[in-house]
Amino acid sequence: MSQAVTVCDVDGELKAKLKKFRLRRAKNNAAIIMKIDRESLLIKFEEEFEDCSLEDLQDELPSSQPRFLLYSYCYTHDDGRVSYPLVFIHISPQGGKPELHMMYAGSKINLVNETGQTKVYEVRHVDELTEDWLKEKLSVLR
Repeated sequence: MSQAVTVCDVDGELKAKLKKFRLRRAKNNAAIIMKIDRESLLIKFEEEFEDCSLEDLQDELPSSQPRFLLYSYCYTHDDGRVSYPLVFIHISPQGGKPELHMMYAGSKINLVNETGQTKVYEVRHVDELTEDWLKEKLSVLR
């Protein structure tokens, strides 16, 4: 049986923020952006946003560097029900340093396990992050 190799660990401060974020009761869209600190080899908190759309986040995310995004989304189903799925998105833009992309790819599973996420997606360009894209992904899970 093979064992997953963890490239970067999750920072203790980020673990606390993620737990609080998962348990939030707010009924709006929100996001936490995370990045890898190459010096300490830790996944760290970068920024948190309240009442934001994916389109708003496009302007906040670097276009040429990878990031992890945890997004709480107010999703209205076709039958009128409202749910608040928590989705994990790995943003991995083309270009940039291959070593950095490898660090993110090698740390993704550890972070997904830490956050307990089941809705895990990846995009190659920040402009792919749209509400229509997310609705399409979530509609498959019905």
